[in-house]
Amino acid sequence: MTTELDERSWAEAIGMYERRVAVAKVTGREHDNWLLDLAILMRGDTRDVRGWRTVDWWDGELDRIDEPSYPFVIAPEVLAAPDAWKPYLHEIPRSQALRFLVALAAPWVDVRNDPDFEEHKEALEADAGVILSRFPEGSHFYANTGRDSATRNYYQRISGWFPFSTRTFDFGLVLVSEKEVGMVWAFR
Repeated sequence: MTTELDERSWAEAIGMYERRVAVAKVTGREHDNWLLDLAILMRGDTRDVRGWRTVDWWDGELDRIDEPSYPFVIAPEVLAAPDAWKPYLHEIPRSQALRFLVALAAPWVDVRNDPDFEEHKEALEADAGVILSRFPEGSHFYANTGRDSATRNYYQRISGWFPFSTRTFDFGLVLVSEKEVGMVWAFR
């Protein structure tokens, strides 16, 4: 069963990240180079372009108020030349993006830590499908999980990544369409 994308279905789907230390949001695509829009998302000073629900663990926290990009580390060279991030984000197919979205909602970003995963797998994949439906065919998806991101089994432990934050572990997916740029980032 496919769920129609609307504000309500989006809110329900993105809600799977609410109990996690996570940031999940979308902004309008303002630049040819979507990495500039990703930096805007990471700064935390934008709301969803459609006015829809976002998840931001640090929204309103002193750390974010003092440093809008917290917990992300946006190096000066990235702001000067956002392509400096490209070696750390690897394109993955839509099918892998779906599985990674599910893993990002799991305890410690590892579905094996959820004893009821098999029981909830179909519902989690449906929610991930709703999130992906906002990014139509022709969209691109990028993970920070290394060169083998496109073939990684995201239902197994993720053992490698390129950090983008001050946290010990951070795993993220960037979603890019012609009109929007989104991110789902989880921390452990």
